[in-house]
Amino acid sequence: MWRIWLLFDPRRVMVAQGVFLFALAAMIHFVLLSTERFNWLMNP
Repeated sequence: MWRIWLLFDPRRVMVAQGVFLFALAAMIHFVLLSTERFNWLMNP
């Protein structure tokens, strides 16, 4: 495992992972908002 961190900078990996997870969460929320059943903003 330590050899992987010799190839990649840990700060860049963590920032890239954070950006990826934020984009994934935003995409999931927008997909759910586009459906009629799971749109929690328009339903009472």
